[in-house]
Amino acid sequence: MKKNSIKNTRINGEVQRALSVTIRDLKDPRIGIMTSITGVEVTPDLKFCKVYVSVLGDRQAKEDTMEGLKSATGFIRRELARTVNLRNTPEIKFIMDESIEYGMRMSKLIDEVSENDKNK
Repeated sequence: MKKNSIKNTRINGEVQRALSVTIRDLKDPRIGIMTSITGVEVTPDLKFCKVYVSVLGDRQAKEDTMEGLKSATGFIRRELARTVNLRNTPEIKFIMDESIEYGMRMSKLIDEVSENDKNK
């Protein structure tokens, strides 16, 4: 896998900040309050963008949030073009990021095992 250039890393950060603000301001009731952008990968040619989204809640809340984001993709892309000055405005693809919940679940399991070891 090719390492990101400094320019591409800066673009990823700027796009992530802009998308975070835009998604926070959306008025779609399907999009959960605890929705956050955990990562952004913009291709070097600025044509495509993978946006990793984390949602705190149950499975239904995650599905509703992803559906709301997909339906608002055109608006989000237009706001991105307005706020970030790029040669091309990338086509956005939202991907559910389960890494935070996975980390919390592993931490809980480790705590349970260490608690069981103390009791023995």
